[in-house]
Amino acid sequence: MSNLLSRITINPKQCGGRPCIRGMRIRVSDVLDLFAAGLNAEQILAEMPDLEADDLKAALLYASRKLNHPVLVA
Repeated sequence: MSNLLSRITINPKQCGGRPCIRGMRIRVSDVLDLFAAGLNAEQILAEMPDLEADDLKAALLYASRKLNHPVLVA
């Protein structure tokens, strides 16, 4: 799984420091928005030919990891 997460890059000088796919200007949030809009993986890959299937998996894994963090209540 760490192989997938290595596809996610964060560069403060690119896309406002938001997580992107493999250094491209395709943000993780762009991929998630397309899934949320109802597109499936094949449709997203057709829409964005620079992406690979593992990029989509990486975006979903990254989002899952970011949302699954403990919240400490004092």
